[in-house]
Amino acid sequence: MSEEELDEYEATLELGLVQEYKAVAGMFDYAVETDRRFYLANEVELTVHDDSTPAMIEVNLRDAWVWDMYRTARFVPSVRVLTFRDVNVERLPKEELHP
Repeated sequence: MSEEELDEYEATLELGLVQEYKAVAGMFDYAVETDRRFYLANEVELTVHDDSTPAMIEVNLRDAWVWDMYRTARFVPSVRVLTFRDVNVERLPKEELHP
């Protein structure tokens, strides 16, 4: 496979992922961004473990969708993320997602 074919393949995967995101975003209440991944989820539990330096953040998601174009199954029942970096959790505005 040439570099051009690989670039075209990845662009096709990414376009499919964007289309899937637009189709499923209205099914979720939260958007969660970590240093490694982006998630949509219906339940988010965030715990800061400050007994270490730097503090460790534990994020537990339920009923989630994972932004990853190489995964065959993006819908997962639960996700557990452990990180020492920033985590952004946003409640999604339902009125904007459902015209």
